[in-house]
Amino acid sequence: MMFTYYPGCSLHGTAREFGESLQGICKALEVELHELEDWNCCGASSGHALNEKLSIALAARNLIIAERDERDILVPCAACYHRMKVAHKTLQQGFDRTMGEHYSGRNHVVLAMDLFSDRDILARIAERVVKPLKDLRVVCYYGCLTVRPPDLTEVKDHEYPQHMERLMGQLGAEPLPWSYKTDCCGGGLSLSRPETTDRLIRTLYEGALEAGAEAFVVGCPLCQVNIEARQAEIVREMGKGFSLPAFYFTELIGLALAIKGAEGWLKRHMVDPIFLLRSKGLL
Repeated sequence: MMFTYYPGCSLHGTAREFGESLQGICKALEVELHELEDWNCCGASSGHALNEKLSIALAARNLIIAERDERDILVPCAACYHRMKVAHKTLQQGFDRTMGEHYSGRNHVVLAMDLFSDRDILARIAERVVKPLKDLRVVCYYGCLTVRPPDLTEVKDHEYPQHMERLMGQLGAEPLPWSYKTDCCGGGLSLSRPETTDRLIRTLYEGALEAGAEAFVVGCPLCQVNIEARQAEIVREMGKGFSLPAFYFTELIGLALAIKGAEGWLKRHMVDPIFLLRSKGLL
């Protein structure tokens, strides 16, 4: 299994642990990644609000370069994935003429979370689990862009997705039911309306505690940093409780497969997960 790999900006910066854990598990599962040559930012942050054509062109350029290789393109970041899917659709509606290059759309844009929920990949994971995540209680958080809008993401169970729960179950963890898995984390409002973001994160935090979770599992760098960075203030305001780490699903696959270097990924978290994992015998 082979993909063109688009890491995006976050995985080379604030979400390095996502990128490193993804590459580690791909190697272990015999998924070959070829990083896209001369890739650029997808424009997910503010580009689409400031200049629609520019935002599409930024993602479209990556897709046009990727199409020179006859491989689907694997995208880990939910925001990058969303912009790529928008560009993939828009290019086929004539935007390729604006770009000055033909685009056939024959290659698929694949979200990493979806790849690792694929039946064949789940079977590979099951064969290679050496350290089941026994007794680790988690809530799976999809956020907005991994599942919506459904006509773009093509996710059938977009209102209550289950594919990350199936993955966690395969790893031996206990995925808990909860009502906030596709709620917005407010990441796009962190600077302009921080009070709104704080309220949204508090809802997620309280929902996770009510479900009995010890951690979140995520697949979006913006959601991950937003959840971890804002909990300390929420805990102080409540006067009780404790912060919950937000693991990338790739980190937990890496732990279950006993991939070397996992502790290095985990040390980059703003909410330290080491004590929790050691208490479960996972480190």
